[in-house]
Amino acid sequence: MKRILITGKDSYIGTSVEKWLMKEPDKYQIHTIDMQNETWRDHDFSPYYVVFHVAGIAHIKETRENEHLYYRVNRDLAYDTAQKAKQDGVDQFIFLSSMSVYGIHNGIIKVDTPTKPINAYGKSKLEAEQLIIELQDQMFKIALLRPPMVYGKNCKGNYQKLAKFALRTPIFPDIDNKRSMIYIDNLSEFVKLLIDKKWGGIFVPQNAEYVRTSEMVELISKAHGKQIVMTKLFNTIIRLININVFNKLFDDMIYDKSMSEYEVDYEACSFEESIMRTEL
Repeated sequence: MKRILITGKDSYIGTSVEKWLMKEPDKYQIHTIDMQNETWRDHDFSPYYVVFHVAGIAHIKETRENEHLYYRVNRDLAYDTAQKAKQDGVDQFIFLSSMSVYGIHNGIIKVDTPTKPINAYGKSKLEAEQLIIELQDQMFKIALLRPPMVYGKNCKGNYQKLAKFALRTPIFPDIDNKRSMIYIDNLSEFVKLLIDKKWGGIFVPQNAEYVRTSEMVELISKAHGKQIVMTKLFNTIIRLININVFNKLFDDMIYDKSMSEYEVDYEACSFEESIMRTEL
């Protein structure tokens, strides 16, 4: 049995991975600790095979006043946790990073695309990666996860906003864009794979299919028995308008699929099925 410590109590991804692994209680034993105070430093990490670090700041608006919190939590806390994991004899440290380390909001990320974050969130995640990876040796494996947008039942962030909009509007722009995303069950299964294989390195798991925003809205509506009209009438205007909310919805933002080719022994959930599971 592998004992796993998830650092970051009540996080969406951490909780989801815990539930996923606990489907096999004979193989995994999970413990979660709160990282919001300093008591975690007194916790003994030595019984654990893996530490999965998910604690971090996300989904809040960045300001000059809160910028320092990103570095204190996303970078310093992560590095301190990794150091303690190594000192206590943990075999593997999995760090939840982000696609934001590339600093790209429109286009394709390839294996040779440089990391160039443009906000405190991305910069703090990248700086944490750079510190943590230096701790890796033959006895202590480091896995850096850079997932694209994660969605699933009860998730936070842009998916929920889009889902609410899909159920309220009778009409939606039919724009041919592509987004890399990952369904929470697919991500959870990938984390399980990292643990089972004790892999180290940088990983960019994603759904097998790229997501078209219009198709996602249509599937969300369909899951609730609602009809929605797709139109290309507004496409030219939307492409010309440089507004952040429209860019996030309709720009292309993908990982090259070759970056996510891993030898897996499971069948990932399809995009259409993932929307049905999320919405029902």
